[in-house]
Amino acid sequence: MGWWQLNADTLARSRFVLSPFSETFACLQLLQTGRAAHPGEQAWLRAHSPAYRARLAADPVTARLVRAGLGRGWIADFLTPAPRDGETFEEAVARVRSADPAEARADITVALERGPLPPELDRDDLPARAADLFSYVWTETVRPYWDRRRRVLEADVVARTAQVSQGGWAAVLDALRPERTRWLGENRLQVNLHEYPPRDISGAELVFVPVTPTAGWVSWEEPDRYAIVYPCAGALADPAARPAPASLAALLGPARAGVLVLLASPMSTSQLVAVTGQALGSVGRHLRVLLDAGLVERRRAGRSVLYSRTAAGTVLTEASHRPDTYRS
Repeated sequence: MGWWQLNADTLARSRFVLSPFSETFACLQLLQTGRAAHPGEQAWLRAHSPAYRARLAADPVTARLVRAGLGRGWIADFLTPAPRDGETFEEAVARVRSADPAEARADITVALERGPLPPELDRDDLPARAADLFSYVWTETVRPYWDRRRRVLEADVVARTAQVSQGGWAAVLDALRPERTRWLGENRLQVNLHEYPPRDISGAELVFVPVTPTAGWVSWEEPDRYAIVYPCAGALADPAARPAPASLAALLGPARAGVLVLLASPMSTSQLVAVTGQALGSVGRHLRVLLDAGLVERRRAGRSVLYSRTAAGTVLTEASHRPDTYRS
């Protein structure tokens, strides 16, 4: 396993940041694999995968670059610069474009692990090609949805920060990428399952970066900056693909029923706003009605308030999913 050694000050100064570039790279991975984790991603892939595939088919060098750069288990370092707080997509992709061509080729060779650099990738324009592809993915497939994605990511950060204040960093780190990230004790943080030598990052900047696809990786700019990118907790659900049961919607109203269904796991108001797309005032009214009816409960976690279904709310939701046994 790969792990980092860090002192208490490094962990205390660590923070969560949002990165449009990291979101774009995670979406590139999703376009490349074509494997959706939920209906919302399936709808997104249906909308954008054909054009992405056509672009790569027309540019076989870039297509080969993507396949090689994503590697079998290790991503070419120049493709994932460590995120910086407040950095725009344009600023981050400029760092990819300015990467040293020789270092880019070396990074791809490492990502390939078992083979030499393919002859068609022995060229100096690899950083520029990667940057152009990232710009396409950002402009066509991420930026149109960025406002909503940002709200989902912000909600995740709020929830994680509340976890820190409630249970400490160890619980949060264990949950970022289960079975991959883990607090080992003695100031050691497991970051992946690769058998690489440990790194001492004491005194460096450490950031945690959520993305909406089910993706994750680590990146760094030695010796000053290290990052762990992880999948956020609130998936970009597709309300049309996952409607509340008709009987529950008839009883509570579709929007309120949808909120109750989502509260199978604790969520904050900001998370519900991000995932449902409803206005803050509407979500607040739904929660008040559900609270008064005894279908949800709330508890404080640090500075956040988390809502979840009560036993009565769970019984009502699950009963609504059952087929009508009396229907002929």
